[in-house]
Amino acid sequence: MIFFQRTQKQETIAKKKDKAVVLPLYTGTSGLQYVVDLVKNIRPGNYRNTKEAEKKFREVLAKLREESVALFALRKALLSQFQNTDLIPTLTESGITSSRGFVQELISKLKHRILPPLPHPKDFRYVIERVFYLKNDHVWVENIDQDLWRQFFELLGIQVNITDPDIIRQLGESLQMLSYKVATLGMEKEITGRFSNVQDAIQPFIEQNRLVNLYMTQKNNFDSREKKWLFANIQENLYNCTQSLQWITDQRLEYGTSLAQTFVTVRMQQQIERMHVIIDVLDTDELFDTERFIEYFKTVVKNENTKNSLREFLSVNLGLVAYQIAEHKGKKGQKYISNSRADFRHLFNSSMAGSFIISFGAIIKNLLGLVHLPYFWQGMSYGTNYATCFVLMDQSDATLATKQPAYTASAVASSLDVKKSQSRPDLRNLALTVAKVSRSQIASFAGNLLVVFPFTYLLAWLFNLSFGFKIAAGDAAQKLLADQHPWQSMSVLWACVTGFFLFLSGIIAGYVENHVVYGNVAERLKNHPIFVNTIPAKRLDKLANFLNKNSGTLAGSISLGFFLGWAAPLGKIFGIPFDIRHITISAGNTAIGYYGLDHNVPLSYLLTVIAGVLLIGFINFLVSFSLAFFVAVKSRGIRLKDYPEFLGILRRYFFRHPKDFLLPPKKTRSLEELS
Repeated sequence: MIFFQRTQKQETIAKKKDKAVVLPLYTGTSGLQYVVDLVKNIRPGNYRNTKEAEKKFREVLAKLREESVALFALRKALLSQFQNTDLIPTLTESGITSSRGFVQELISKLKHRILPPLPHPKDFRYVIERVFYLKNDHVWVENIDQDLWRQFFELLGIQVNITDPDIIRQLGESLQMLSYKVATLGMEKEITGRFSNVQDAIQPFIEQNRLVNLYMTQKNNFDSREKKWLFANIQENLYNCTQSLQWITDQRLEYGTSLAQTFVTVRMQQQIERMHVIIDVLDTDELFDTERFIEYFKTVVKNENTKNSLREFLSVNLGLVAYQIAEHKGKKGQKYISNSRADFRHLFNSSMAGSFIISFGAIIKNLLGLVHLPYFWQGMSYGTNYATCFVLMDQSDATLATKQPAYTASAVASSLDVKKSQSRPDLRNLALTVAKVSRSQIASFAGNLLVVFPFTYLLAWLFNLSFGFKIAAGDAAQKLLADQHPWQSMSVLWACVTGFFLFLSGIIAGYVENHVVYGNVAERLKNHPIFVNTIPAKRLDKLANFLNKNSGTLAGSISLGFFLGWAAPLGKIFGIPFDIRHITISAGNTAIGYYGLDHNVPLSYLLTVIAGVLLIGFINFLVSFSLAFFVAVKSRGIRLKDYPEFLGILRRYFFRHPKDFLLPPKKTRSLEELS
């Protein structure tokens, strides 16, 4: 028997003895229940309490080492489950991206949420479901110290003790099934399309399948040395397959990607990794990769816990293509980050130029409001006005401060990119990037605000001088000021809405740019039979190159313009309060309102409104940056909780060099200075 002693408070111990949790000995018929009871004694009261789970796990390991009978019973219980269940679905499907399309899989998840599928007791996944029956079990399973799992599986000796003929048969059939799937997917156009020589591209995928089939047909005729040689060759070809997939992945920034290509490459990587796990057991060379097996074990537990979770499904699958979108945004985001004083001055000057454009946009928007168009045409006119302003900024190299966060967030996340480097990322580099983004954003906000208020005021005065009436006067002018008030209006909420629109426009920009690059749209335009015969070659070439370079930027600017322009009319159409607050537009409206009231505004009220405009800008930045950073980080497979020391590094950097967060240093700051 295994006894698990529960800790008690001192006063309780004095009154009565501790109660021990007793696991029954394996009797030959209760193997599954034995394993269920074992896990119950490891499971923490709260699935997030990793320390409790690790403490209980250490107690279990101690008892298993002390009680050889208990260890033997556990081994027999697990072996009985391996022998009496079908392992093939668990090995070939669990934790591997579905081969069905996104829509079909989503519909299946929805149906199973309402009416779960009937579990089959002979399927080993049924065993996993029974043992880890709480939906959050995967959380503590993943968070427990890896070394404890390693000790547990090495104690079981799982790598050398699986010699049952039926288990070996199922492992072989699983290996063969996965091998066929890898070979088939290796010949898909999403894989071969990037290689100039298709035969060379598919060779490792075909060769690994030939060797696996050779093992399956001749395994009884091979001695241990020949099997070892064969498995080594299979693994070498699997490594070559992985290298081919990695090469395709590395080309995504230059050539783009598609959802189909991303699904295929991820699915193949998962299948190849699963084949390595199976080979590790079959080769019986006692050089077992326990770490790889632990990752497989965690994947299976998580898959069973979340198999009908819509949230997990959407998170994983949308994250597959989000990486490429974030990559394109991060590439553009580099131009919004000041590495030197020259960059800082350029950002400041370009932001001032952007303010001139947005000032005209604020004037035109208020003039359009005087026309009292139907809501639909009002939304179209507002959206066209804003979109035109944003496109003009892009084409004139002007900058709008609030458009930066959606791009700079991806650039910040790229400094933690574990998909590009398997080594632990340098958190000092991330701290330097945060400082660069901070001063770059300050430069842009300063450039925008120093111009937009006085210049919009000047335009309002010139309009009154030219046409004899004010753009806004009386109640209308008062409303322009009141709309920016931080607590007497809903400006904070509308600023959050604007932040979301800024983030969404960045996603659209990245998606369109990726789609244009992956689909070779520019080259297809140059070779389009109608365009070739109707447009001069130089002009067509210029048009195609312009589209290739600016498609994402144009899509982001136009979508943002219509998001902002349609917000208020859409609220009126549906009879609900809905609007936007954008810092530069709000600053322009404040100037128009202030002029319209002939400066008869109490100083305290005016200062409060100006503070409200600054708050709007901060919220625009915070929401947009946070959402973009979350997507960029998640799509890169980064877990920020793995790097708790980062805040300490950033804090030390801030107190040592606070000016770096406001202005670029005279010389480039080295990583060693942050140590």
